[in-house]
Amino acid sequence: MFIQPWDAALDDAEWQHWIAEGHDFGQLCVNGPPGLPPVVVPTHFAPGDGRLLIHLARPNPVWKAIEHDPNVTFTVVGDYAFIPGPWRARPDIPPTDGVPTSYYAAVQFTCRAHIIDDPEAKADLLRRQMAHFQPDGDHAPIDPDEPPYGRMLPGIRGLRLDVVDVRAKFKYDDHKPVEHRTAVADRLTRRGQGLDIPTARQQLHRLDRVGTWTP
Repeated sequence: MFIQPWDAALDDAEWQHWIAEGHDFGQLCVNGPPGLPPVVVPTHFAPGDGRLLIHLARPNPVWKAIEHDPNVTFTVVGDYAFIPGPWRARPDIPPTDGVPTSYYAAVQFTCRAHIIDDPEAKADLLRRQMAHFQPDGDHAPIDPDEPPYGRMLPGIRGLRLDVVDVRAKFKYDDHKPVEHRTAVADRLTRRGQGLDIPTARQQLHRLDRVGTWTP
């Protein structure tokens, strides 16, 4: 992922807060054996303690790829919108000469993958995922020896991704004047399609912290 200086995370807290806001769905990317393309799996994950916790169906082809190469990338993308060219045109040129772009936030985790097959270890992983996704505890006990989860555990494998490196990108035209970024955020809010509203919110958040960009 190419990151311009003005698109970089301002600090670790920025991307950590963005993930914690509910950006807990992404794509696991694993190198395949020679001659085969990478395996890409969309999935939820539970973050915490420098690792990402996932479980997938046992028949998933990703397991062979991980056994071939446990060095993986997990990518999360959100708060994205297409920005038309006229919105980005400088005042001294025709609006139709403006160059369009995409706004988005992205966090890429480089990880070392560890497969979990022990029944109790898988149950513990599921408990941690449930604590993240269903914190009210509105689910049956997760016990490898009791229904309903006990009979289903053999059909899944757990995956612990130990995070080795994190690269975060917040691409919202932070190198352009404050007036320009404010105007684009206002246009996004008024257009209100897809993820326009959270994109505008993210742009204004960055604007408040960055102000006028200085290298």
